[in-house]
Amino acid sequence: MKRVITYGTFDLLHYGHINMLKRCKEQGDYLIVAVSTDEFNWNMKQKKSYFTYEQRKTLVEAIRYVDLVIPEETWEQKKTDVHEYHIDTFVIGDDWEGKFDFLKDEGVEVVYLPRTPEISTTQIKQDLYGEEKD
Repeated sequence: MKRVITYGTFDLLHYGHINMLKRCKEQGDYLIVAVSTDEFNWNMKQKKSYFTYEQRKTLVEAIRYVDLVIPEETWEQKKTDVHEYHIDTFVIGDDWEGKFDFLKDEGVEVVYLPRTPEISTTQIKQDLYGEEKD
């Protein structure tokens, strides 16, 4: 069984997220999604989510492509997660291109997928609330 992992906040869930998770699942048989906790979002990314971690976790768990949801609490956990969950492929959006290549040294394939260009949570927030880009 080929195991895949991806990470994200998944706030204001939209079809770009679904498209990304579908493409992640196409990389293997079992998809683990690490959803950023509220504390990690605020302390490390200086982002405040509209939905709480528990709400975002529930939404992501309901997506048919997702087999398991775990919390993302630190940047460093990616290295331990790939071993703990026996990951074959790490997948993330191409806006992170090159940032996680160090996982190749852990024996993991690293795939950067293009984002759905016409949709983003940042754009939704800008449109709804007039917020500045992150």
